[in-house]
Amino acid sequence: MQVSLETLSGLERRMTIEVPAETIESQVQSRLKEAAKNFQMKGFRKGKVPVKVIKDRFGAGVRQEVLGEVMSNSWVEAVTQEQVKPAGQPRIEPTNLEEGKNLEFTATFEVYPEIDLQDFSGITIEKKSAEIADADIDKMIETLREQRKTYKEVERASQDEDQVNLDFTGTIDGEEFEGGKAKGTNLVLGSKRMIPGFEEGLVGLSAGDEKTLSLTFPEDYHNKDLAGKEAEFAVKVNSVSEATLPELDDEFFASFDVAEGGLEAFRKEVATNMARELKNAAKNNIKNQVIEGLLKIHEVTVPSALTANEINALRQQAMQQFGGGQNIDPSMLPDDLFKEQAERRVALSLIMNEIVNKNELKPDPDDVRKLIEEMAESYEKPEDVVKWYYSDKEQLANVEAMALEESVIDLVVNAAQVTESNVSYEEALKPPANPAEEQAQEADSATDDSEQDK
Repeated sequence: MQVSLETLSGLERRMTIEVPAETIESQVQSRLKEAAKNFQMKGFRKGKVPVKVIKDRFGAGVRQEVLGEVMSNSWVEAVTQEQVKPAGQPRIEPTNLEEGKNLEFTATFEVYPEIDLQDFSGITIEKKSAEIADADIDKMIETLREQRKTYKEVERASQDEDQVNLDFTGTIDGEEFEGGKAKGTNLVLGSKRMIPGFEEGLVGLSAGDEKTLSLTFPEDYHNKDLAGKEAEFAVKVNSVSEATLPELDDEFFASFDVAEGGLEAFRKEVATNMARELKNAAKNNIKNQVIEGLLKIHEVTVPSALTANEINALRQQAMQQFGGGQNIDPSMLPDDLFKEQAERRVALSLIMNEIVNKNELKPDPDDVRKLIEEMAESYEKPEDVVKWYYSDKEQLANVEAMALEESVIDLVVNAAQVTESNVSYEEALKPPANPAEEQAQEADSATDDSEQDK
């Protein structure tokens, strides 16, 4: 087999591969002989049909099958021989398939870029630390009470934060419009669920009151057919209910799995959960800064094939978020919608993969165990959760990828310029300027790819 490799442009390469005719013909003959052993034909005993007859009837199909397999296998062999690393599948084009002559074909493909790791000291990291004060615990407890609040009907005029049950009909120029009518719907005043002026216009009304609200839809309203238009809403209030917060009693504590110890034990449980949340927020904050830093100091030419794969993955995620992908045309979500994010994720994957390989990083079993135990500690029976992770290879592999990711983050942080600051609990929980979830997905994707490419 003869192979020549040429560089086209950027990461694109083209291989020209030539396979001796004898290789093709011998495989064709071998398959025809094998077929003849079991072929039955009138006038011949089983297994006695001449190969020439078999060839006349099936030779073209067998040859086509052999050519396909030989091109595929030769491509793999040529890649190994030339020591190239394709990024995606090749575009194979035959140039000579003539029987009796050498098989010739070209394979056009992209290769992975060479990643020149830069000095991580060019990355700046701010480590935020915070203490959990009694006031923070008090505020969290009030938040938990708010989440469990109930509404009780009252006989008085409505106030802000009350819940009103109402019927309404919206019209524009006297005509009802789609989505502008509801019956028996609940609305918390001040929740800003409705357009400006709607909820404010209901304050002071009692059960049985009716009122017409003259309002204008915002210019940036999501329904462009309604944006900027004037409308009237005929509203009837059916009932008014005020919020009631649950008491800090044993029943309330038990709803958070605190069965004994009263308020003191409940505060301790809340503080423990807040500390866990604070720890995770600190880790994610540093991770996000590392991600931005790595992308800033490295210029990576991203293979289009990998970008296309990532775009498809992001599109599928988006379709799942929009109702499980049912009745959604994928073409409604064009490539350009995901391209920038896809390129970032691929670039990050390549950079982190190079860090893993260059530093010969492996998931540390102790780190893996620690991560599993941390994830299990919030469950009623942590030991069962730990056993489950170690009994499921796929789940264990996911945690190993997380441990490997943390190794990369630690390596970068140890070399970066790090400053420390003390902030409030709420400030420490704030995500960075870029969406934390998106960046966490980028890092997860990167370490997963690193594991696969090693």
